[in-house]
Amino acid sequence: MNIQQNIPSIKSKISQLIGNTPLLALPTRNKNARILLKMEQFNPTGTAKVRMARQMIEEAEAEGKLKPGGWIVESTSGNTGLGLALIAAERGYRFTAVVDKHASADKLYAMQALGAELHYVGNDDGLIATADRDLAAENISKEHGAYWTEQHNNPANANAYSQLADELTYILQDNIHYLFGAVGTGGSLCGTARALKRTIPQLNVIGVEPEGSIIFGGQGSHYFQSGTGTPADAEIGDLVDYEIIDRGLKVTDTQAFETARYLAKNYGIFIGGSAGGVIYQALQTSKTVDQATTIVILICDGGEKYIHTVFNDHWMQANNLTNQAVIEDLKQILN
Repeated sequence: MNIQQNIPSIKSKISQLIGNTPLLALPTRNKNARILLKMEQFNPTGTAKVRMARQMIEEAEAEGKLKPGGWIVESTSGNTGLGLALIAAERGYRFTAVVDKHASADKLYAMQALGAELHYVGNDDGLIATADRDLAAENISKEHGAYWTEQHNNPANANAYSQLADELTYILQDNIHYLFGAVGTGGSLCGTARALKRTIPQLNVIGVEPEGSIIFGGQGSHYFQSGTGTPADAEIGDLVDYEIIDRGLKVTDTQAFETARYLAKNYGIFIGGSAGGVIYQALQTSKTVDQATTIVILICDGGEKYIHTVFNDHWMQANNLTNQAVIEDLKQILN
């Protein structure tokens, strides 16, 4: 029996499993377009944001901002909180996640399972309360001496994704023409893009946000996509680097969620709602390319956290989010 040399070694800490996530090709009718999904759901906690959670903690430790047995606090809609909860559990820190009820209930339960304390702000109506969350996290930090990781303005957030860029170039070298990603804090897309552009300066970087988010302009309004965008009541974080992003696009909740549902039912690809929106916009671009083009899409998380929303027929119908025209469009693009 031949034993392959690339069999993973035994690890001693859960954080050592972060990274080296797979690439998955989507079959498209336009043979000039190669679409590759960077499947970040294969990280511990099922999300890309565990990368930056680890980086923020490690930089804080190195700078003396976080001592053994210390207290971490962050305002989060879920995925960052999951990453911080995992790192806190591994390293013996107390972690308080400041949340509102816009977050997926499954993410909230998962944070608690990892030992996080949940501090709720806002009303029970589920509306986004980002500014309220941030203020509460800042107050806890000031009043109790907790370390606020402040993900929207922490350079360590973006620094974490240079490893992701290295993973892409290890496999693809400089054969990447487009990089698509959701824009929330801006860390994952801008951090990855900044590292890639050092060797691929001609790379086209496309940011995608929900309709109703204000990062790329427009009137702010309510949206259901979680973990992405910036609502009207919040400030755009320092990590959104407009010089790195070549183009900003918006996507409706319907386009995002119908795409995620279509991929699950027809290809067994189970991704989160905001990732569906990024794929939808990347597919629109793929229709227009007339020469060999590689499009890489950063898939932030999997669909498991959205069973009760995006993948629930009754919830989709109750919120008027279904649209057969989106499905027919996808059928024309994908094989």
